[in-house]
Amino acid sequence: MNRALRRISIAVLVMFVLLLVNVNYLQGFDTASLASKPGNSRAFYAAQNQYQRGSIVTSDGKVIAASRLSSGNDSIKYQRYYPSGPEYAPVTGYYTIFGATGIEAAKNSLLSGNDSSLDVRKIIDLITGKTTKGATVQVTVNSKAQDAAWNALKALGKPGAVVALNPKTGAVLALASYPSFDPNVLAIHDGAKLNKIDNKLLKDPAQPLLNRALQGTYPPGSTFKIVTSSALLTKSPSTTINTNVASPTTLTLPQTQHILHNDQGEACGDGSGQAPLITAFAQSCDTTFAKIGIQVGANALNDMAGQFGMNDADLTIPLPVAKSNYVIPASQALTAFSAIGQFSDTVTPLQEAMFAAAVANGGSLMKPDLVQQVTASDLSTVQGMSPSVLSQSISSSVSDSMKQMMLAVVQQPEGTAYAFRQDVTGVEIAGKTGTAETGTVTSLNDAAFTCFAPFANPNIAVGVIIQGGGYGASAAAPIAVQVIKAYQRAVGNQ
Repeated sequence: MNRALRRISIAVLVMFVLLLVNVNYLQGFDTASLASKPGNSRAFYAAQNQYQRGSIVTSDGKVIAASRLSSGNDSIKYQRYYPSGPEYAPVTGYYTIFGATGIEAAKNSLLSGNDSSLDVRKIIDLITGKTTKGATVQVTVNSKAQDAAWNALKALGKPGAVVALNPKTGAVLALASYPSFDPNVLAIHDGAKLNKIDNKLLKDPAQPLLNRALQGTYPPGSTFKIVTSSALLTKSPSTTINTNVASPTTLTLPQTQHILHNDQGEACGDGSGQAPLITAFAQSCDTTFAKIGIQVGANALNDMAGQFGMNDADLTIPLPVAKSNYVIPASQALTAFSAIGQFSDTVTPLQEAMFAAAVANGGSLMKPDLVQQVTASDLSTVQGMSPSVLSQSISSSVSDSMKQMMLAVVQQPEGTAYAFRQDVTGVEIAGKTGTAETGTVTSLNDAAFTCFAPFANPNIAVGVIIQGGGYGASAAAPIAVQVIKAYQRAVGNQ
């Protein structure tokens, strides 16, 4: 055998050995990874024929995803279905022959019955002759709050989203996105038909597949003044909510000829050029908070934004969450814009809820969580929710000040959300409105509102963003009020 042929033979032998090693590794050690890969239709067929996939239910017991026996000549034993379809699609996601999203993806191994934590239960089922089922995932969503959020969004008819949190635990009480889609149309076993439906949804200009509550990012507008105020009160402990701050009717931005006006050119406070901080916040004076932004500086605003949960690319609930951004501006003029929620500031509706939740909980921001517990088919608990602190956004004293300022927005005559103070009988709401310019001449501003209630003992924080909604007080605030009313009735406070 000549040298060249010998080298080729050795190379072929080495590749053959490597192939054997790879095949044995995949089959012996990496089966779970292969089974969970998106697009693995064989795993889907095996799972749907071997075990009945577990249900997804709300905190108050409403079934929002389940499996039933397939009808007709379907070769797959079980069919996934979603009783409330579009309303809960941002929560459940979908489970198809080509992949999964939402809770269906995040808890797939448990729902499918393949998770190692269910091995003992499966052995018992085998011995006793019982049908093996996947685990049930109970989400933290309250169905009454979810109904209110979804119905309000649908009635308005504009793209937007609502997120409600329990400030004390981080539990997600509502998570709605509009427009949405019906996951039932994707939970079919015909691959060609599924591809056609999926492509139609992907090409829809309304973007029904976009989970706006977690993946949509928008300028926060004046709701960002919560961050700006917190930065001031933290950096300057001698400042109180009654301290007079510079509040001119117009403000020429540093190193520019640009003149910033308050909304509709109105005077802030009594028009003297000075106003108590709480008055400027309630009235949402842009000139006041632009000057405060310049005063505290971009780095302080960036640090405070991070403490409230922004700039976190790793946040999951366990669904993935788009990063809310504060970009440090290159000039004082741009810092002024960023301090009033413009420039490059972007937030998710979840982040809006997190602003209010942190203030409501004494400055302690709890990590948002969508999963309350996971139970096996014998009702034993496999996983439970363990509330954890995401960050100490602000001190308790700064939190107390911010609570009073947010209360003034709703309860004081000069407050931008004063019109809604009577809408929830016996429950005081504290909040902050936001109206964000989108940078396009033809479209209305985005509307935002973040709030918490009841003021004395908060059990809910709500964030709402409506694309093209106009003023936050007129478009977003009424939706938040509906969610709060529904939740208070559900927990017996009304």
